[in-house]
Amino acid sequence: MGLLSGKRALIVGVASKLSIAAGISEAFYQQGAELAFTYQNEKLKSRVEEFAKGWGSELTFPCDVASDEEIEAVFTELGKHWDGIDIIVHSVGYAPAHELNGNYVEVTTREGFRTAHEISSYSFVALAKAGRSMLRENGSLLTLTYLGAEKVLHNYNVMGLAKASLEANVRYMAASLGEEGIRVNGISAGPIRTLAASGIKSFRRMLSENAKRAPLRRNVTIDEVGNSAAFLCSDMASGITGEILYVDGGFNVTAMGPIED
Repeated sequence: MGLLSGKRALIVGVASKLSIAAGISEAFYQQGAELAFTYQNEKLKSRVEEFAKGWGSELTFPCDVASDEEIEAVFTELGKHWDGIDIIVHSVGYAPAHELNGNYVEVTTREGFRTAHEISSYSFVALAKAGRSMLRENGSLLTLTYLGAEKVLHNYNVMGLAKASLEANVRYMAASLGEEGIRVNGISAGPIRTLAASGIKSFRRMLSENAKRAPLRRNVTIDEVGNSAAFLCSDMASGITGEILYVDGGFNVTAMGPIED
């Protein structure tokens, strides 16, 4: 019996085998969860379908999180297969690439600011609104954030503000859904080489510096994030809601990297 045996989870955000959502999916699968997936567009459809098969699922649905109609359609279609859902994982973030390079004040635009917040933050509450009627008591919502929500990180720019919004979203959603027994949490993962991260200039250097400064002296993996997600979404974490769990090798507790004598 795994931590998630008997639970059903919708995973939003698998884009490649390197995605944090892929690490979460693998951990959920290993812990006994039944899975369903969304894909952003037709270009990613066959890829996500192939991934889903590897995790024992044939349930994949189109979902552009910028569209309320597509989000609602996911749960309409999912309702034809499942009579309820226990977990929704939101692993989605986006800002225009040109706004993730350079002086924040100079490169940020109204449109880019709006897009970053709509895709990276609002979509989480949009999924909760659309899926609320299907969520079972003791259900769990989980999102992925990053330290840039709290601290200034070079070239993270408007995504830092969007992640700050997302973390506030976690707290307000936890308060709104708590009476229904639904928990809402986030994981602040350390930098991982994913498709989304590739849009940040100098990301390879970020990985190197992170590994030097983190107390564990290394970067974390999608498997480590996945295992933490499985715990947070399991009944073992039944008393935890409105929290951000750091899975970053301890990087967030440091103020300065190691100093050589």
